[in-house]
Amino acid sequence: MSRRLLLVLMAGAVSTLSACGTVSLGTSSLSDAEVADAAEDALEKEVGTRPDITCPEGLDEEEGASTRCTLTAGDDPVEYGVTVTVTAVGKSTKIDVQVDEEPLD
Repeated sequence: MSRRLLLVLMAGAVSTLSACGTVSLGTSSLSDAEVADAAEDALEKEVGTRPDITCPEGLDEEEGASTRCTLTAGDDPVEYGVTVTVTAVGKSTKIDVQVDEEPLD
């Protein structure tokens, strides 16, 4: 499972892996856990495997708001940076998830 995601990420060395998702908010912001869960959902839809994502902070429901997170896959300790950005707000909030091309140092 983790190997498949890493192969997709490694294949993304030429182009960044990205995914889009939709989040329903009960408040005007997403907690760090909600951001991570939404990013995991979006990437799982894109590649078929659910990564582990952690985010140090949440996001405001404001177009253009973004945060940086960290992605790992299964037992593999390699970490990738992830940028989660709010792309639209309304009845539901849309996010864009971009995984860095290179692992974190």
